Amino acid sequence: MKHILLSTALAALISGPVFAGKAFVSNERGNTITVVDTDTWEVITEFPGGNRPRGITVSPDGSKLYVCASDDNIVRVFDTETYEELPSLPSGPDPELFILEPSGKRLYIANEDDNLVTVTDTETRTVLAEVPVGVEPEGMGMSPDAKFVVNTSETTNMAHFISTEDYTIKHNILVDQRPRYAQYSADGSRLFVTSEIGGTVSVMDIAEDGTPTVIGKISFEVAGVQPEWLQPVGAKVTSDGKRLFVALGPANRVAVVDAQSLEVLDYILVGQRVWQLDFTPDEKYLLTTNGNSNDITIIDVATEKAIKSVQVGQQPWGVVTID
Repeated sequence: MKHILLSTALAALISGPVFAGKAFVSNERGNTITVVDTDTWEVITEFPGGNRPRGITVSPDGSKLYVCASDDNIVRVFDTETYEELPSLPSGPDPELFILEPSGKRLYIANEDDNLVTVTDTETRTVLAEVPVGVEPEGMGMSPDAKFVVNTSETTNMAHFISTEDYTIKHNILVDQRPRYAQYSADGSRLFVTSEIGGTVSVMDIAEDGTPTVIGKISFEVAGVQPEWLQPVGAKVTSDGKRLFVALGPANRVAVVDAQSLEVLDYILVGQRVWQLDFTPDEKYLLTTNGNSNDITIIDVATEKAIKSVQVGQQPWGVVTID
């Protein structure tokens, strides 16, 4: 028996500690990043995230956290284990949202106040290009093959398709008022663009060469909720392409949509002013940031039900998860 216990202990030492998954939440007004354990749903810590942190993502290997520090005009970088701040990245003025290519080398950043998309090399920490786009650029999406980046301009009401080969705009697609977010399906065959004031999600079929065609629009209706409160912002599609989840802002709900038929199936009640979304890496849970209730809601993806809320910092904006 003693030999068995010693062998078990030795095996545990060799295998090393088991680290829990984490969610990182940017708190726009609190100027902090809250770290949540995605196994226990307990807050691990909170650390300074720069002035007005909004867009947030991680490197492909999960070791670095990138944060749009909008009022600092830089992208701040942190170690995801120690939370130590690393050398920052140039971003252009007022970075709001960004998208990182799968290699982790190039970061495409929407500069809201300067009508630009800035392309930054994360290794050399230099600006590779500045792409003029429409007025008030915000949403950033990337095709799965990384050949196109899509930027949405809030005031121009367009989705701009930028070639990652030469940084030029190949297509400009008109959508509804104040587009906020662009999300491709995992196979790249569809793109969903949310329009906050228009109250719709524009759905585009994507040809093999990347050419988009609008095939329809999704609208929303909730009993007892004024139509002007149904403001689509963040959106995520499951990797199997079956479900689209859309954050509806001040409606305090996440819409569940059949991503093939485009039928709205249900509405999940969450916290106040739901803004951005992210799946855990295993897609078991969907996390929402709720800016006015200062919390995140955890949704069980299989049952499509909210199961828990967790208090975070002041006015949570963005969320990203790692294993």
